[in-house]
Amino acid sequence: MLGIRTFDPRTGGNMAYRALTHPLTAEKLALLNRKLVAAGPVAIYDPHGMIDTILPLLPVPLQVAGLYTHDSLRVGQPCRGQVLRALADLPASTATTVWALDFSSAVIENRLASLMPAGGTLHTLASIRLPQDMLSVGHHYLDRLNFGTNFAFFRETDAFSTRLVTANYWARYGARNVRLWLRLFDEDGCVLHTWEQPVPKGEQAIVLDSAEIHQRFGLPAFTGQLFIHAIGIAGHDVVKYALETRGKGANASLSVTHDANAWPANRYANLPAPALGEDVVLWVQNSHDLTIPAGTMTLNRMGRDEQVPISQTLAPYQTLAVHLRDMLPDLAWPAQVEFRAGGYVVRPRYEVMRGARTRIAHLNVQRADLQPDPGIAELDPRFFGRGYLLPFPVPDPARYRTLVVPAPMAESLTSLPVRVDSFDRSGQAGATQFMGNLGRDHASVLDAGALAGSAGHAELVYDFREGGQADGWLHALIRYEDRVSGHVAETSFGAHIFNTAMTYRGEPQSYAGPPPGLSTRLFLTAAPHEPYSFCMLIYPVSGPWHAVSDTGLSLHTADGAVMAEERLAIPQSGSREIWPHEVFGRSALEIAGEGAYVIIRDTTCRLFGYHGRRSGDGRFSIDHMFGF
Repeated sequence: MLGIRTFDPRTGGNMAYRALTHPLTAEKLALLNRKLVAAGPVAIYDPHGMIDTILPLLPVPLQVAGLYTHDSLRVGQPCRGQVLRALADLPASTATTVWALDFSSAVIENRLASLMPAGGTLHTLASIRLPQDMLSVGHHYLDRLNFGTNFAFFRETDAFSTRLVTANYWARYGARNVRLWLRLFDEDGCVLHTWEQPVPKGEQAIVLDSAEIHQRFGLPAFTGQLFIHAIGIAGHDVVKYALETRGKGANASLSVTHDANAWPANRYANLPAPALGEDVVLWVQNSHDLTIPAGTMTLNRMGRDEQVPISQTLAPYQTLAVHLRDMLPDLAWPAQVEFRAGGYVVRPRYEVMRGARTRIAHLNVQRADLQPDPGIAELDPRFFGRGYLLPFPVPDPARYRTLVVPAPMAESLTSLPVRVDSFDRSGQAGATQFMGNLGRDHASVLDAGALAGSAGHAELVYDFREGGQADGWLHALIRYEDRVSGHVAETSFGAHIFNTAMTYRGEPQSYAGPPPGLSTRLFLTAAPHEPYSFCMLIYPVSGPWHAVSDTGLSLHTADGAVMAEERLAIPQSGSREIWPHEVFGRSALEIAGEGAYVIIRDTTCRLFGYHGRRSGDGRFSIDHMFGF
């Protein structure tokens, strides 16, 4: 296990981790590592608490002659198998090399001028900094806006193309002259190409198409990952996108997935075991300039401790296809698999192959910090109604099956007491079904379409009639099967409290400002030709809120300008299926240009959406939407 705490929901992200794992920085860190190893024993001064982040990222371990701190209250405390020493005692060190973990050499050189051991040499982190012109906030190196980075699964082969779509949402927060620094790695982790792409216009569309990139740079076919660094940004340090995967020629595959979570985790869930006639491939992509030793990462049935190690060694940035049937041959859908990644990969993708079609979806981070919360079962219904709920679309049951598999999403959770409530598109409540107090290793699935009986949506909620635990992070895998074409798509996401005046532990969640989150801004691509883009927009309520939404749809050109606007009223607990080419017309979308998109905005309530693509031959995809 890498053993680095990369992200904590309470304190935010570890920006030192982001800074040290940027591919450009990682290259320089490896060079510095070699110098330090050659110098012999090293005394390390850790002024900012980076030691637990940086040592695991070194390709070659150091011989550490002592760890030093200027914090008198920490002197004598254990750290990395040693005890912290007082910085004032550094002159007595026998080490001839001192490494100060600070990105500013001038400050450190001044501080340690009279404290260096006799004949000692000082190294800092200044030599591994990114160039100044790659910083969004030049005066503060570890500012979160300097490391707006992410990875994307990226593929261009004879059978598949990928297309990343987003917008320059940083312009809304005052960013000017945004540009992307991009590095494409092949399946072996080798650098195929590095380039920059300007994003000069405010809120303009951003499209990274694997076929166009393949042709522009004369690249060979590839299945790998694209590293994205957004420079000159403001407001958001997260690179959000939708990733489309399309089959070429006679290949009828079609998928659209949400962005990767840019923070690696120790465990991931929402990985389904293969159904009859399926092969499930877990795409493992090394996110570091480090080798992952064989056996470090493992798979196991969710809720069982028998772990099967991934026997291959992974080179830096390498992509590996792991076939679940080879790893867990006796496990079948609807059982779930837990991926213990050890902190080496960002949220991975999995690909399900059935006949000539494939579909891609993403795993979700399984939280290590979350514990069951007895208070959830005691939530006052006057304030929170049905409490936490996970809304998801239910398309016409005559055409589609909607299969729901609840998933534990915290390492500590041992039970899932859940119920499914259904609603038609007008918001009328329909049938409901208690799924039980499910165990962590359950293999239960519910056909929500059969339960609902008509198109609309359903909500997964807690139900404690038979006891059980709740942690507020209720998730599920939802699979959609077309009875006519045989095409399948799936998505996964988690529960929130929706549209209540009172708050509980950060819910209703807000992406802009403190809770309660009572507004909406969602991104939807707009396509004038098949496969058409669409979204299912749901107005979920934990308790009574506004009778109808006041929702605006604005069509943006590829340059970001607003071209047309429409308004929409969704009844409480209701839903709407939105097709941009029907709302605005195909000709308007043609004029808007390649990369045109729709912003869904509501200042009265929090809506929840799922986006996708669909064509007349039955191909479709679906995943949850993102906003900014």
